[in-house]
Amino acid sequence: MEDIIQNPANICPREIFERLVLTPVRFWSFDGKEDEGNIVIDCDLVGDVKNLFTLMLREKFPIRSVVPISDARFGWNDEHSMQANNTSAFNYRTIAGRTKISNHARGRAIDINPLFNPFIKGETIQPRGAVYNPSRSGTITADSFIVAFLKSRGWTWGGEWTSLKDYQHFEKEM
Repeated sequence: MEDIIQNPANICPREIFERLVLTPVRFWSFDGKEDEGNIVIDCDLVGDVKNLFTLMLREKFPIRSVVPISDARFGWNDEHSMQANNTSAFNYRTIAGRTKISNHARGRAIDINPLFNPFIKGETIQPRGAVYNPSRSGTITADSFIVAFLKSRGWTWGGEWTSLKDYQHFEKEM
């Protein structure tokens, strides 16, 4: 298994970095078979995330990939990861368009299939070219077992926000 690495262009504070765990998960892939990946998450959330992936695998909810954003394919670039429809968690960064750090920067947020579950605010849709189609396999909706499971464990879902929708995004405050 690989190590958790720092983004040399944006160093994460030690008190956050030391809480991160590289967590192996199994998932149902879009080609109809089990696959495996790794997700970097805060140590307090490992149980929730492992249970989520076990549930998604059992329900055969398809996931494109689960690769840390530090991987050479993405090079810490959130847009590249989203364009690949990659499910990820930790990325030491600010909230898009703001100076406040994101819950991803704390390893306390996860984005699932972002190309199918985009961020939408007015005319802005991220990632580029994404379309939210609730009937497409791999898309998260309000009645999804994923939403119910994570909310029952104290997570919030960006699909329920009022000023914008972030269908891929789940987070849990400390």
